[in-house]
Amino acid sequence: MYVSDLALNDFRSYHELVLALEPGVTAFVGQNGQGKTNLVEAIAYLSTFSSHRVAADAALVRQGTGGAVVRAKVVHGERPTLVELEIVAGKANRARLNRAPTRTREVLGVVRTVLFAPEDLELVKGDPAHRRRFLDDLVVLLSPRLAGVRAEYDKVLRQRGALLKSAGAARRRGGRPDLSTLDVWDGQLAAAGAQIVAARTRLVRRLRPFVATAYEQVSAGQGAARIGYRASVDAAEGAEEITAAELDATPAAQEAAESREAALMDVPAVSRRLLAAMGEMREKEIDRGVSLVGPHRDDLVLSLGALPAKGYASHGESWSFALALRLASYEVLREDDTSPWGVDGEPVLILDDVFAELDARRRERLADMVAGAQQVLITAAVAEDVPQALTGARFHVHAGEVTRGD
Repeated sequence: MYVSDLALNDFRSYHELVLALEPGVTAFVGQNGQGKTNLVEAIAYLSTFSSHRVAADAALVRQGTGGAVVRAKVVHGERPTLVELEIVAGKANRARLNRAPTRTREVLGVVRTVLFAPEDLELVKGDPAHRRRFLDDLVVLLSPRLAGVRAEYDKVLRQRGALLKSAGAARRRGGRPDLSTLDVWDGQLAAAGAQIVAARTRLVRRLRPFVATAYEQVSAGQGAARIGYRASVDAAEGAEEITAAELDATPAAQEAAESREAALMDVPAVSRRLLAAMGEMREKEIDRGVSLVGPHRDDLVLSLGALPAKGYASHGESWSFALALRLASYEVLREDDTSPWGVDGEPVLILDDVFAELDARRRERLADMVAGAQQVLITAAVAEDVPQALTGARFHVHAGEVTRGD
């Protein structure tokens, strides 16, 4: 799969732009603030309906306008598909597929991207929210219907949280809180949450061997990377975390970890477990005014050797781990046979201002690993940041103008 044409209207700094692209490597070169990242951000947005740079869509709309439009022609095999997404400030997005209006969820999966950017260092060093988003974005690319499940979970979580806060406030005033609807929210939260937990756990299993291989390649064998899924429902039931050191030391720990993961993929059972945990924690949740169990409290666990990556990995090791996570995502999507586009569901690989952050060794290894991808889009402040192994089309970006160069 590759993007052959991109058109932007009032997206970020671009009033109007039409750009022809091609398979292979394309580099956008320009100083910071000139608009090069906006180009790849637009393509990635069609893939996930979210930006890697900002949380709110309003920032994507050019100042002084009411909305932005991103159009892309995507080629799967010999079949082109035109995707259009209208981003309206303060309102729901509107989508078209081959010029016909459609539900936005029908567009998910048409464009597949894997984007690596300097912000990805937070996957290793940051809080769990970054790692949960990493998993969820990839889960939706593999199974677009889960976008609706995730939206439903987030909605119920907000409504349940509001009820818990009001109940806690009423109790502190000496009154008796009205909890008549809490059981309903518990059931809905458990049902949606179980699907998310199961999907994430399955994904972690698919990612695991690719992460280990990619880390070994990027780091030249300097350490072994491992990933796991930490579920809050396990902790609520009193299960102790199985550390990487224990996994290395005892077959019993490996069996226990395998069994725990298998249990997390049983959706009806996880739903019941979540419901029971919410019942056990109800008093604490009312006191604190928050939901204390569910996928919003889970984490992707990253380990290097016997130690957790967060807090122990060096700066270079953290970069290598972040790279390994994205490269593993690329491999999982590339081998996915559930895509409606068949074997040509290979994602577009986007490297946004990455090479300037890497030392020479990691830069060369990354270039060698991605050179064979069907389409690679690179942004760089200076041409020298693009490794020689990644030859291809080059565009110069200056003050919102994009021109083809040598």
